[in-house]
Amino acid sequence: MSRRTERVPERVEIVDLTHDGRGVAKTQGKTFFVDGALPGETVDAVRVRRKRNYDEGRVISLVVSAADRVKPMCPHFGVCGGCSLQHLAGEAQLRAKQKTLQENLRRIGNVEPIRFLEPISGPPTGYRRRARLGVRFVKGKGRVLAGFRERFSSFVADIESCPVLAGPADALVKPIAELIGALSLRQRVPQVEISVGDNRTALVFRVLDDPTDADLDEFRRFREQHDVDVYLQRGGLDTVEALDGLSTPLEYTLPGFELTFRFLPTDFIQVNADINRQMVSKATELLSPGSDDNVLDLFCGLGNFTLPIARSGAVVVGIEGDETLVERARKNAAGNAVGGVEFHVANLFADCEDLEWANRKYDAVLLDPPRAGAREILPVIARSEARRVVYVSCNPGTLARDVGILVYQYGFQLEGAGVMDMFPHTAHIESIALLTRH
Repeated sequence: MSRRTERVPERVEIVDLTHDGRGVAKTQGKTFFVDGALPGETVDAVRVRRKRNYDEGRVISLVVSAADRVKPMCPHFGVCGGCSLQHLAGEAQLRAKQKTLQENLRRIGNVEPIRFLEPISGPPTGYRRRARLGVRFVKGKGRVLAGFRERFSSFVADIESCPVLAGPADALVKPIAELIGALSLRQRVPQVEISVGDNRTALVFRVLDDPTDADLDEFRRFREQHDVDVYLQRGGLDTVEALDGLSTPLEYTLPGFELTFRFLPTDFIQVNADINRQMVSKATELLSPGSDDNVLDLFCGLGNFTLPIARSGAVVVGIEGDETLVERARKNAAGNAVGGVEFHVANLFADCEDLEWANRKYDAVLLDPPRAGAREILPVIARSEARRVVYVSCNPGTLARDVGILVYQYGFQLEGAGVMDMFPHTAHIESIALLTRH
């Protein structure tokens, strides 16, 4: 049970960084998490919340600054919750993420890679091509706010632009808020999904009431003025429709493989286009598919790894739980004239051992699961006789757990592991690991 405490400043030394970007101090016999502090710093901080095993607080002033501290590039940093590490230099962010990955592998999986892979990084701004902005009409301000949630709060941050959003979305935050403020249903639009393709930008407005004719005219003016596609979502994902039926298929490319992928604004794609290109190349390199190989691609989505692997001449079987993504994957394969691929719909968190594709032999396996990891499908991987497994992860904890199982239960060896900076300036850790079996 947490309780509020008197906010009396105290001087503490910061010795570590948490997974969510807060400084760690040891004082009064407890761990003290300090928002805004970095390892190596001495700060004056106040405790804002006390719990049984730790306290939480924030920096009041810096006494000794860390060598890696930099000036945040965004004026909204510290209030907006979209970023948590803009005050830490980019190279130091990567080191912190690599350290977290290493600690998770050791503590949870009891494993250590033979080698750590070189971190994959890219541009620190303009990288985010997918985002969900919260929307709220604030009576006290007399206007609508659109943006990410405030740090450690459910309120929408009051921002006008966002330097990490891919263009042109970076400059659309304020215009989106002004558009919604001009609608009759300005209090009935809770969020906007942004999706930026290489060729086009789409915005999906969640509307809890039907727009009036005047509202629809406002959406149309916005669409024409900013040259974007506008979609309205009245219910679940199956209700998403382009305004007036006018839309351009979104695309992203993998030039190294001469591939173009089409996707819908509600489809899952990797957030960072530059990192995705590097990631696919690295995963394919680690997997080393031969022209006679059979490869299993688990959690394949719309074919982001499946089609590049198939370019090697290997036969690739892609498995995904979302039927609409599987249909998109098949169309992408056909549109790119990629042969030697097949796709199946299956719930990879359920027992798949009786399914036909799960009883084939494979030379290699690639998997890219969601945060929950891939524990349920590991027995299928183990009995497939695959000699190489490349595991792409968005959660170092479940990666470490699953790698530990593959090593200690199924005889694999952790050859290499490394981080990929999919979300610069945040504590989010994307990683990649190679396991082999002889």
